[in-house]
Amino acid sequence: MWNYVIALTLCYQFFSPDLSTVNSTAPWAIYLPLMLLLPSIFMLLAISIKRMGIVKTDAAQRLSLFIPILAAWFIFKEDFNVLKLCGLAVGFPAVLMILSKKDSNKNNSWLYPALVLLGFGIVDILFKQIALNTTLPYTTSLFVVFGGALVMITLFVFYEMIFRKQKFGLINLAFGIMVGIFNFGNILFYLKAHKAFAENPSTVFAAMNIGVIVLGSLAGIVIFKEKLSKLNYFGLFLALGAVILITLSQIYK
Repeated sequence: MWNYVIALTLCYQFFSPDLSTVNSTAPWAIYLPLMLLLPSIFMLLAISIKRMGIVKTDAAQRLSLFIPILAAWFIFKEDFNVLKLCGLAVGFPAVLMILSKKDSNKNNSWLYPALVLLGFGIVDILFKQIALNTTLPYTTSLFVVFGGALVMITLFVFYEMIFRKQKFGLINLAFGIMVGIFNFGNILFYLKAHKAFAENPSTVFAAMNIGVIVLGSLAGIVIFKEKLSKLNYFGLFLALGAVILITLSQIYK
């Protein structure tokens, strides 16, 4: 909840969205699912990290890029070249290898990273739809979505406090502020990077996806001592290859 309080505040300070332009003609059919999905995916992400670790969860989040790519192929009828098809062909087995885990502990379930993959993929499609909308600036839409997400997660927090007797702690505020700053910073610098590399957006795309997989994996392995099998490591290697192939497909169309 505090994450969205901070992200919303920073969004207002940096972007100064004109809320007077938000009316019944705004794309509410896209806003409302995002308002529900964003906090839900955050909670699924936390559960997945707890049960399956950072490495696998992070890879699943990055590999969610296959969902909007498939939507572009089947729904929006985009032409696919050989590199993009190769990227997809490499990416799907990579997902299975990364999520593969032989363990008698039932808490280790591939279901959670799979839901993370699906959820982030759907969120990406919806954000792309907002970006295509010309009636409102993207940053104004972002503020509206953050505001709705804050309402949704606040209702959930009140439910937890009233019916499940969860107590508020200062640590919630402290970590919420940090997550909010990083959450907003991610979006702010993502937009700035796209402006700086306007002629080559695939550079931004590659840096984000490859960088996050590598850094997330290193954090999980080195800091949190996560144990991965040889199959998991090979899956990570294939995942990086898939992202690179898809990025190259954007350059060499």
